[in-house]
Amino acid sequence: MPTVLRSGPYRFYFYAGDRGEPPHIHVERDDDTAKFWLSPVRLQTSGGFSRSEIARLLDMVAEYQTQLLEAWNAYFND
Repeated sequence: MPTVLRSGPYRFYFYAGDRGEPPHIHVERDDDTAKFWLSPVRLQTSGGFSRSEIARLLDMVAEYQTQLLEAWNAYFND
């Protein structure tokens, strides 16, 4: 599970087994998790985060979209 980014209490990562899916990022804080597609940025699944926190995470994923896509491509296109 490569960690791509840490921001405040959030960890942004993907699983090595995610190769067959479109580019996406998982986010966790404590026991809460979410999965966001990266192009276009949108929520796929969420467990535990409030609606306002999901909105904040959407903004963060959009802000770091280029960096997250670069990390995805570097990892999976080797």
